[in-house]
Amino acid sequence: MRRWTILDVAERAGVSVGTVSNALNRPEIVAEKTLATIRQAIDELDYVPSAAARQMTGARNPAIGLIVLDIENPFFTEVYRGVEAVAGEAGYVVVVCSFAGDPEHERRQLRLLEEQRVAGILATRVGKGNSRVYGRMRKSGMPVVMLDRRAATKDQCSVSVDDVAGGRLAGEHLCELGHRRLALVNGPHDWSQCADRRKGFVAAAEAAGAELLDAADVEVEQMTIEAGEQAAREILAADEKPTGIFCANDLLALGVEHALIAAGHRVPEDFAIVGYDDVAFATMAFVPLTSVRQPAYELGRRAAEQLLNEADDQQHRHERVVFEPELVVRASTVAAIDAPLSRA
Repeated sequence: MRRWTILDVAERAGVSVGTVSNALNRPEIVAEKTLATIRQAIDELDYVPSAAARQMTGARNPAIGLIVLDIENPFFTEVYRGVEAVAGEAGYVVVVCSFAGDPEHERRQLRLLEEQRVAGILATRVGKGNSRVYGRMRKSGMPVVMLDRRAATKDQCSVSVDDVAGGRLAGEHLCELGHRRLALVNGPHDWSQCADRRKGFVAAAEAAGAELLDAADVEVEQMTIEAGEQAAREILAADEKPTGIFCANDLLALGVEHALIAAGHRVPEDFAIVGYDDVAFATMAFVPLTSVRQPAYELGRRAAEQLLNEADDQQHRHERVVFEPELVVRASTVAAIDAPLSRA
């Protein structure tokens, strides 16, 4: 099959190539009758404009970039659904980039997105040393919205969750159940979300007179099921063992649960477990998982709205939106529970 070109469209419509280009990129300057003729020619030929050619004219690519840490994490899948709902309605596509914690890979992805002239970028993480890259992109006029993390300054939009409050909910729940020897399985300390969750959890423990055991204070590089399993083995190998465990995301919590049960322990009778995010399959774990819920879909929607508003409005006012987390109680902390209980 032949691939039709802009020259073919011009010949079919009986106009110049420049007029077709204007119709594609600046339709407001083309007469309505001419515009209708060109659109009819495009439909008849089933012509698809070249994105590269349109970018040469300075036209903005109808795409936005979404930078996530790990696309295999269902939390980010739900975030994407929220972003795509808004972007699709506005005529944009979403380009998802997952950098798995590798800052160099993140920089390469950002370069490609910038070369493609995307309308803007939603960033759920900023790899080490890449703050200056995002800063340079913003200075060049490209909107960058922080998603699931608070912007450091007031001149940038962000959508996040109060992770200090989320960590506190987890700690208070375990302490209310009588747990006094606690464990924390957390991600890297230099990730603001992980630092905030730890801060809230430790504050709740201290207020209740509970102790975060040194040997059970585990930091992992990758927040995966496999890392959770390894963390559980480290906790079990310690002389003093906790009875309540808080994990900084649900993947870690599921890994911890799997390893504990595989070692012959009961959940929650021997170890109570609280996760974070409340991903869809938290309810499908062998022991349904108590978790601190983040409104992932709404995070994505609101961030996309901010980004497109900033891209289209020169008078855009930056805002930092913060959602409140919610504790969803299931059988991994309360054995006799029949249905999830929520507490904001």
